[in-house]
Amino acid sequence: MNEAQTRFNKIDPKLRDAGWGIVPGSNILVEQSAYIAPGRITTTGNKNPKKADYILEYKGMKLAVIEAKSDEKDVSEGVAQAKLYADALKIRYTYSTNGDEIWFIDMGVKNSKGEYIIPSKEFDTDNFPTPQDLWQMTFPEENPWRDKFNLCALNRSGGRQPRYYQEIAIKNVLEAVAKQRNRILLTMATGTGKTYTAFQICWKLTQTKWNTKGIERAPRILFIADRNILANQAINDFDQFPEDAMCRVTPKELKKNNYKVPTARNLYFTIFQTMMTSPNAQKAEEQGIKLPEGSDDQPYYMQYERDFFDFIIIDECHRGGANDESEWRKLMEYFDSAYQLGMTATPRRKDNANTYAYFGEPVYSYSLKQGIEDGFLVPFRVDISTSNIDDYQWEEGDIVKSGEIDPEKVYSESDFYNGRIQIKERDEHRVQEFLNKIDPDEKSIIFCATQKHAMIVRDMVNKHKKRPANNYCERVTADDGEVGEKTLRTFQDNEKLLPTILTTSYKLSTGVDARNVRNIVLMRPVQNMVEFKQIIGRGTRLFDKKYYFTIYDFVGACNMFKDPDWDGDTYCPICGNWPCTCMKKKPGESPETPHVARDHWVCPVCGNLPCTCDGSKRNLIDIKLSNGRRLSLETTWEQKIFFGDEFVNLDEYVKKLFGRIPEFFSDADDLREKWSNPETREKLLQTLDEAGFAEEKLLLLKNMLKMQKCDLLDVLEYIAYNSTPIERAKRVELVKKQYVDALNKEQREFDDLILEYYASNGFRELGSDKLKTFINIKFNSMRDAKEKLNMSVSDIRAHYFELQRRLYSA
Repeated sequence: MNEAQTRFNKIDPKLRDAGWGIVPGSNILVEQSAYIAPGRITTTGNKNPKKADYILEYKGMKLAVIEAKSDEKDVSEGVAQAKLYADALKIRYTYSTNGDEIWFIDMGVKNSKGEYIIPSKEFDTDNFPTPQDLWQMTFPEENPWRDKFNLCALNRSGGRQPRYYQEIAIKNVLEAVAKQRNRILLTMATGTGKTYTAFQICWKLTQTKWNTKGIERAPRILFIADRNILANQAINDFDQFPEDAMCRVTPKELKKNNYKVPTARNLYFTIFQTMMTSPNAQKAEEQGIKLPEGSDDQPYYMQYERDFFDFIIIDECHRGGANDESEWRKLMEYFDSAYQLGMTATPRRKDNANTYAYFGEPVYSYSLKQGIEDGFLVPFRVDISTSNIDDYQWEEGDIVKSGEIDPEKVYSESDFYNGRIQIKERDEHRVQEFLNKIDPDEKSIIFCATQKHAMIVRDMVNKHKKRPANNYCERVTADDGEVGEKTLRTFQDNEKLLPTILTTSYKLSTGVDARNVRNIVLMRPVQNMVEFKQIIGRGTRLFDKKYYFTIYDFVGACNMFKDPDWDGDTYCPICGNWPCTCMKKKPGESPETPHVARDHWVCPVCGNLPCTCDGSKRNLIDIKLSNGRRLSLETTWEQKIFFGDEFVNLDEYVKKLFGRIPEFFSDADDLREKWSNPETREKLLQTLDEAGFAEEKLLLLKNMLKMQKCDLLDVLEYIAYNSTPIERAKRVELVKKQYVDALNKEQREFDDLILEYYASNGFRELGSDKLKTFINIKFNSMRDAKEKLNMSVSDIRAHYFELQRRLYSA
C-alpha cells in the first residue's frame, strides 16, 4: 500500500485503539494542524518545508510526533524525520511506523549546557501509548497551574496564528511560572515576534487569573522597554485586549493625571526613562529650567506599591535593565516580588554575564539562523566593497581644510569612524557606488558614523539619486525628534514608496519593524556582535515577493560572520560580560583611564563613540582630495555566501563544489542524463541543496561566471569538466533543427511555445508541474490538447520529457 492507504488502514486504527481522538481532551493533529515551518525562502519557492504526519495532543499539550511510512518500506526510514520534527517542536517522545511496526524514540533530556541528564533511548513496541500513559511519561509530577495554562486556548483572533516556536516559548515561560520561577529569560531573534509571544503569555495569565497574591483577579502586568517605538509597537500587538484594560504611561499622560501614575488598568506600557523620572524633574523639563539641587522627588515607579505588579516584561533586557550598574536595575529590584520576564534577541554567552546572572538560563532560544532555515525570516546576500580610498595617506595636491595632517601616517577606517579625519569625496564615492548597485525603488537603510554624518550622507544620496522626489532620502536620528518619528512611520508604510532611503547612526539599529527593507548599507564599523545582529535584523522581516535582502559593507563589518558563534549568544570580548562593564573603575584607575583596547573605547566626557565633544571637532582633519585623485577613485565588489557555517567568497565556493562533484554524478553523461529528465533533475537539485549547494547559490555563481544566458547545466558542466557553455537560445536553435522541425504542425507549435519560455526564463520552465500550464496556454484544456496533438495524456507527458532529452543532447 502507499503511505496514504497505510495511514488509513493500519496507523489510524492503532491510534484509535489507544484512545487517541476518543479520550476527552485528546487530539490527533494532521495536515495543516501538524504544519511546522514553510522552509527556507528562495527565488524558486520555499525549500525543505516541515510538516509532521501526526502530532498527538492531550490536555492542550503536544506530547508526541509520529512519522508514517508506507507498509512497503522499512520502519527505520522514518526515524530521521521523526527525530528532526521532535527536536524542532521540543517534544521528548516520537515514533516511526510503517503500520506493521512501531519504533519508539525517547529523545532524552538535556541541561542548559547541552549535557544529557536523562539519556535517549530507542526500541520497537507493539502499540502506541494511551493519552493518559503518554501524559504520565511526560509529566510524572502534578502541577495544577501548568495544566490550567495548557488548557487555556491561545488567542487566534485578528488573523494571526502563533508559529511553532512561539508556542514553545509561550509554553516554556508559563511552565516556569507554574514552577514558581520568578526570573525568566526568553531569547528570540530579531523579527521572530517576541512582542506577539509576550501578548500570548499575558493573554493566558489574564484568562486564568493568575497573580502573585493567589486571589480571584486578573494580574497587573507592566511591559517596559527603553525606546518609545518599542512600547508603542507592543501596545499595538496587544490589541486583542479591551482598550480599557490597557494604558500607555507617557509624560503627557502623567501630566494630564496631575503627575500621578495610573493604577486602574491591568496592562501598563511604558519606558524606563519615563518611570525613572520624578514629577519635579518632568515639570522642570517642561518649563525649560534646570532642576534646583535637592528639589528632586521620588521617581514615578515609586508611586506604586512594591507588590503592585504581578508580572513584568522587560523588552530588549540586555540593553540595561539587567545590568548590575544600571539605574534601571533599581526599578526591577523595587518590584522584586513580581515575576519578571526578560526578552532579548542577543543575550551573552558566558554564565557570569549580567543578563544571565539576573534572569538565569533562557527557557527557550530561537536563533536568526533557525528562523531563516524555517522560512520565517528572509535570507541575505553580502556584497563587500574594497576601494583605493578605504585607507588614506596625504599626497601632494590634497588640500588640508582644517586640522593638522601627518603626511607619513596611513589613516584607517577607525580614524574616520572615531572622528579624527573626514573626506567628503570618500563618502560621496561610496554613495555613488551603492546607488549604482541597488534598484532605486527598493527601500534601504544606511548606517552612518554620527548623526551629522547621516545628514551629510542623506544630502549626497539626494544629489546622486535616480528618482525626482525631494524626499527620496531622509535622515532619522535621535536629534530629529517627532519629525524623524513621523518620517520613520511613513517609511514603514509599505503602501508608500517615499522616502525610499533612510540614513541613521544608531537609532534604527533596533526596534524598527519595516518589512520591505531590501538593502542594509554599512558606512560605519559595527563595534560588537549584539549591534551587528540587530542591524542584520532590520532586513529579515517577511514581505511579499521578498526573497532576500542585501548587505552592502564598506567597512569590513561582515568579518563578524567569520566568528563561528556569530549566530549564538554574544558577549564583550574584553570583559566577558554583556552589557559590557569595561568602563567599571578598578582600584587606582580614574574614569579617564579606560582599561580596554582603543577600538572598544568610548569618550569618558560625552560618553559617545565617535566622540562628540567640541574639542574633537576642533581637532578634526578635513581633507579635500585633488581633482586627479578624486577622478581615480575606484571600488571592487566581492560577493560572499555561507557554505554550511563557513563564510566564503564565490571562488572558494567553486573550489568546494569542484571537490564534491563526484558525489553527485559519475561523469558528464550521467550528469546530462539526470538533468534531461525533470524528475531526476529535481532530485539532483535536492541532493545538491542538502550538500550546501542550493540553487540560489548556484545561480549567483552563474552570474559571477557571466553565464546568465546559459542553463544551470552549463555551469555544472563547466565547473566539473571544463566544457564549453552554450547559450539557451543556441540550444533551442539546435533542437529545432534536429528534432522539432520534423514534427507535425500542432506538435511543432506546442514545442515552440515551450522552448520560447525556456529560452527566456531557463530550466525552471521545464518542470513536471509546468506541462499543465503549457497545455492551458496553447489548447485551453487537456481534452483539446489530446484531440489536436492526437495523443493520449501519457503520450503528451512522454513527448514533453522527450523534448527535454533532445534539448539537452543537442
